[in-house]
Amino acid sequence: MYLIAGLGNPAAKYEKTRHNIGFDVIDAVADRYNIHVTEKKSKAYCGSGYMEGQKVLLVKPQTFMNLSGDSIAPLMKFYKLDPADQMIIIYDDISLEPGNLRIRRKGSAGGHNGIKDIIAKTGSDQFSRIKVGVGQKPADWDLADYVLSRFSTGERCLVDEAVMEAVEALGLMVQGETDEAMNRYNRKKTVKQEDA
Repeated sequence: MYLIAGLGNPAAKYEKTRHNIGFDVIDAVADRYNIHVTEKKSKAYCGSGYMEGQKVLLVKPQTFMNLSGDSIAPLMKFYKLDPADQMIIIYDDISLEPGNLRIRRKGSAGGHNGIKDIIAKTGSDQFSRIKVGVGQKPADWDLADYVLSRFSTGERCLVDEAVMEAVEALGLMVQGETDEAMNRYNRKKTVKQEDA
């Protein structure tokens, strides 16, 4: 079984913000594979089902971003899952332009507090992740305000495309095709200035 978690913040006011892109991907996966992410367990909304013949648990932590590990670590322990082989985390990345994906098998938190908390509480940074680009913070913006802001119309088109590509990538990853997912989706796209 794979635990696939998308990171975000609970509450309607955070919907469709840059920081909640992980939730958007989980919603798209749930929609495509007809999985209901409605069961409340371990401070998260969860839903189990199958993707490409593989059993998965989709997770949307309800702990707020910086405490994501409080939700994910107990689930990993309960199901006796190995982070290196059975956990995939989806989250926002401000170092990538909107619409770009970066798939990795492991790595540091890279300054992302949600990932930092998951690493601290699972005791491992050896897990697959899909980073979805949300764009760099403008110089005059506070980082917290920026990640809680919404996308421009042009950015949103690219991000919606990236969400669907993340769903495709996950379909490959649960079949053990992470290298193929990386080859296919780790490529650079740029937002047209007139759309920004």
